[in-house]
Amino acid sequence: VVLGVQRFAPPFLSRIAVLIGIAVGLAVAVPFGFTDFGGVGDSDWLGISTPFHFGAPTFHASAIISMLVVALVTMTETTGDLIAVGEMTDRRIEPRTLSDGLRADGLSTILGGVFNTFPYTAYAQNVGLVGMTRVRSRWVVAAAGGILVLLGLLPKLGAVVAAIPAPVLGGAGLVMFGTVAASGLRTLARVDFEDNHNLTVVAVSVAVGVLPVGVPAVYEQFPDWFQTVMNSGISAGCLTAIVLNLLFNHLPSRGGSAAPETKGLAGGSGEDAVEKPREEVV
Repeated sequence: VVLGVQRFAPPFLSRIAVLIGIAVGLAVAVPFGFTDFGGVGDSDWLGISTPFHFGAPTFHASAIISMLVVALVTMTETTGDLIAVGEMTDRRIEPRTLSDGLRADGLSTILGGVFNTFPYTAYAQNVGLVGMTRVRSRWVVAAAGGILVLLGLLPKLGAVVAAIPAPVLGGAGLVMFGTVAASGLRTLARVDFEDNHNLTVVAVSVAVGVLPVGVPAVYEQFPDWFQTVMNSGISAGCLTAIVLNLLFNHLPSRGGSAAPETKGLAGGSGEDAVEKPREEVV
């Protein structure tokens, strides 16, 4: 339905192809008994989250270290999403833009923690929506944020959304996640892979990221804290990319096959890549 609307419907309807696809999928799922709206009747019409509902915050070293690792991963994911949006909107992403985006992530996470939610991160599906709808106005995004705040005060509506079957959401998600993947491939296509270690960085990072998906039990003998980070393909791939990029492209060469030091994504890309003399190994 999403693909059909996007291809054959008028421009206005094609911009909301995902919403139409979810609505049609929900309409089909109801008569087949795939939905349960029992929670809608039990929900209130108006509700406000109680700050610190589970008590005052406590601080433990192990939890802080784990959260720092998770924060590093989410920052990497957010950086990738911002770069993808920049590619779609033909806007160059400057360091200041990335900093502002990461600060917004941190501020929203702090605010969300007060109201008993998990840490926030940029949502990759929204990047896909930008590519599908071609709506690039920040005013639209701000207005949508205001609408979401109002909807968050309506528990009944939240119960309706929760009743949407996972296959319906998954069908719409296929298109959006695919768009994100395509944007990532387009970004990688601009990276300079000649006479450097960027190919190794990308290859190993992708392999490590896919590993827990292809072999779910690969880390079952490791400690819980290790599994928490590495069982997520996104987390595993991000951490691997960060470590390998630092190792191969930012630390001085001490041995092995030295490569020109470059700057840019994964160590260098396009016209931004600057070649420096190889360090002599004695």
